[in-house]
Formats: sequence, C-alpha cells, structure tokens
Amino acid sequence: MNLLGKLESLGFPRARAVRGLHYTGNTTVEDAVNWLIDHENDADIDQMPLVVINLDVESPQPNDITEAIKLKEQELRDRVCMKNRDEEKKLEREREKERIRAGKALLEAKRIAEENERKRLLALRKAEKEEEKRAREKVLKKLDLDKLERKQALGLPLENRAAKPPLPSIQEEKSSLPVKSITKADHMRECLRSLKLAYKDDNAKVKKAFQTLLIYVGNVARSPDEEKFRKIRLSNRKFQERVGSLKGGIKFLELCGFERSEGDEFLVFPRDKVDVQSLNTAGSMLKSALTNPYFGLLEKMKED
Repeated sequence: MNLLGKLESLGFPRARAVRGLHYTGNTTVEDAVNWLIDHENDADIDQMPLVVINLDVESPQPNDITEAIKLKEQELRDRVCMKNRDEEKKLEREREKERIRAGKALLEAKRIAEENERKRLLALRKAEKEEEKRAREKVLKKLDLDKLERKQALGLPLENRAAKPPLPSIQEEKSSLPVKSITKADHMRECLRSLKLAYKDDNAKVKKAFQTLLIYVGNVARSPDEEKFRKIRLSNRKFQERVGSLKGGIKFLELCGFERSEGDEFLVFPRDKVDVQSLNTAGSMLKSALTNPYFGLLEKMKED
C-alpha cells in the first residue's frame, strides 16, 4: 500500500499503479514505473488485474525514490507536454488553413464584384458612344438637309444628283416623324436642356447645378426614409447659388417629386410619393447631361 500511495502521488491512476506493482512483484517504485513506461500502450493497461490475494504475504519496505525515478517522472511529464504542444500546433495549422480559405473566398468575391462593375461601366460607355454616334449622324443629316435647302432656294446646282437620291425636304421629314405622347421623363429632359441652353456661356455653373441636382435626387433614391434628404430650405445660400437662382433648377426638383410647403419656405418630398424608378431615371438624365456634349441638341434641332 505504501508503494501504491507513492505511485498515485506521481500521477498514475490506481488501476495502472496496481498493475505495475503486480507485474513487478511489488518490489520497488522504480521497477513499477519502468514497467508502466514499457507497457503504457497496452490495451488493458488501465484495467485492475485479477489475482489471488495472499493475506499472509507482507509487502516489502519501500525504498526511497531514487534519482532515476525522478528522471522517469520528468520524462513522463515531458511526453505529456510534448503531446499537448503537438495537438495545439495541429489546431493552429487547421485554423490557419481556415483563415487562408476564407481570405481566398473573400478575394474571389471581390474580384467577381469588380469584374461585374467593369462590365457595367463598359456597357454604359458603349451605350453613351452609340448615343453620341446617333446624335452626330442626325446632326450631319440635318446639316446636309440645310445645305440642300439653301442651294435649292438659291437655284444652285446640286452635287452628285445622279449618284445620290434626292434628300427629302425638312417639311417632309417633320411630317414623317411619329407623334409620341409627352411623358414625365420628357419634361425632365426638356427642363435640363433649357437650363443648359440658358447658361451655355457659363459651363461651370451648369455643371455645378447638374451635380447638385444629382446629389439631391441620389440621396432620396438611396435613403427614402431619411427626412433630412427629403427637405430643402429654399433660402439656403448654397442652394440658391447652385440651383435655386437658375432657370429650371427648382422646376426639375418639382418634376422629380418635391413640393413647396410652409409658405414656400421649403421643398419637401412626401415619403408616400417617392418613386425610386423615376428618381433613377432622373439620375441617368443628369449623368448624361454632365457627360454627353450632345445632350439636348437633337430636341433643339427638332424645334428649329
């Protein structure tokens, strides 16, 4: 029992300590420790051995723990510590692999988002170029019609009459155009066109006005529940400089949905009247007015 107590104090389970003492003949703690180290991987190492107990046998007197036993004890502790460190390193490697996987997934998602944005911008530029091309073609056609009309009025000979079919007169072209109903979007476009023509000698003022209108419209479209974006003080100095004092500036905001309130002191956009699709259309028109040098030119030609 003395030897058993010492083995248990070294950290061995009771069944394992009994087994070590049994198979070493209950001699010394050192022998039992050596046996346990050699058989620590046995399947039945933690099972209590079944033996016949001889009550007449007296246990030998225990010896003092020698330096070798202390070394074995330290070796066992080192093995346990090493095993724990190996398990911790394994867990750390798994966590690092998971971080790398998550990082790769994030980079891939970012790449896909950037690729989609690039495609969207390319499509937008292509549409703008096509619109500019159509505008240039109509301008050139208009110039050719004007040139032909002047020559006809002056009685001058026409160039390449045999090679080219006679161009229709302006009146014939106007009469052949289909009549379409005027929509809210048409009123918005006309308002912007009028503003641009009214201040054609001050391009910086027109650009600043369009940028400011785009901010107002964009804020409401993105955050329709924010009251501060749906209310504009008409007496605000910056608002008057950039939009309020310009012909058509306030009218465009009213076409978007803003209404005068509180004795014409504010422009307010009622929450229940917010139409995000209509605001997006207005925003697209403003962007086109800012970037397209031919914006509004065709409408002016049609009026002329």
